[in-house]
Parts: sequence; C-alpha cells; structure tokens
Amino acid sequence: MRFVQRNILDVVTPPRRAKTQMQTLTEEQVHQLLDVIEGDRFEALYILALSTGMREGELLGLRWKDINLERASLQLQVSLQRSGNTYILAEPKTDHSRRRIGLARHAVEALRRHRVRQNEERLRLGAAWDDSFDLVFPNGIGRPIQPHIIGQTQFHRHLEKAGLPQIRFHDLRHTVATLLLQRGINAKVVSEMLGHSNISITLGIYAHVTPHMQETAIMAIDLILSKGA
Repeated sequence: MRFVQRNILDVVTPPRRAKTQMQTLTEEQVHQLLDVIEGDRFEALYILALSTGMREGELLGLRWKDINLERASLQLQVSLQRSGNTYILAEPKTDHSRRRIGLARHAVEALRRHRVRQNEERLRLGAAWDDSFDLVFPNGIGRPIQPHIIGQTQFHRHLEKAGLPQIRFHDLRHTVATLLLQRGINAKVVSEMLGHSNISITLGIYAHVTPHMQETAIMAIDLILSKGA
C-alpha cells in the first residue's frame, strides 16, 4: 500500500461559482406587470414583492399573525425553507432577516382584498381547509405552496402576457432596491428593508446604481455652492 504525501486537493483551484446576471424592471414595466396581475389569486403577493423587496421564501412563509394592517407593517418571523424533499416554516438564518417592514398603501389595500378572498375560500372548503399554518399565501387548502409554482410557473406566465423579459422572481427584489436607490432613498434604509447585515452588502450588489446617486449628490453640491440658492 502506498500513501500520498500530500492532499492533492490543496493544489487544485476550484471553479468559481458563476454569478447569476441580475435583471430588473423599470417603473414602466412594473406598471405593466401590475396591470396583468390585477384580480389574480396571488395579486397581493406580487404587490408585496414589488413594494417590500421580500424574498420568495419570506413571502410564502408569511402568516396573518405577523401582519398589522392597521399600523401598515409586518414583522418577519419565519420563512418557507426547503428541508430534504419537503418545505417547512423555519426561523430566518440571520438576525437581520428577522425584521419589521412598513407597508405601502397599495400593499395594505391588496392584503385586505386578499384576506376577504381567502376567507371565502375557507368557507367553501370547510373542514378541508388546514387552519394550522395561518399562511397569507397558501395553496388551495391552506398549506405551504411550493416556490416553483409561483416563481417558475405562474410568474413567467404573467411576464409573457405583459410582454416583459423572463426575469427570475428573485429579480423583483432587485427591482425594488434599484428603483428606490435611483429615487434617492438612503442606502441604509434600503439595506434594512432588504434584511442585509450591513450597508456594504447593499452597495456592493447595487453598484450599478451608484453613478446615478453620485450625479444626484453633485447636483446637490452645485445648489449648495450657488449664490442665492
């Protein structure tokens, strides 16, 4: 028997993981998508995604008890996560992912309509509806819905109908962050909204927005330095 004197893996350079290209929608394209999803069973889910930047698992794990419509806010406590061949509701992996998110008026109104529609479904199904999960966006009987049904099937169908590029569902999160930064919203606020552990992560991901932010800053400086401003 012969022994190798050193681990050959020490001299092997592992292949770099290819980065998925980020694609975002413009404000005009967001309105096109909103027109298409109007009246859809998951209309509120898409509006929430487009107004909060929440991850898909966070949206699908959201419970009614985590939402306060009167105060227009929600508290992220759990998310839908894969465990083997099934999906479970589990606590987020980081403390920053457990966060409070304010809700825009459009999101509150959409959630109110959604709750009415869901209560009607529950009444129709009676005992067949599973009340144990308290999910805002469950499947047809109240249980967790598999992400691919939303992110890969229904979402792409809506994009096609709206004549929009076939982006990933996760790109809605990037869309929210990009549009907010372009409108001059403080990067720290956007970072906290997305649940990033620090602002450098946000600025690193959305570096493509930085030139626009710098232009806005330069315009502000010009106003400050101008006489009579």
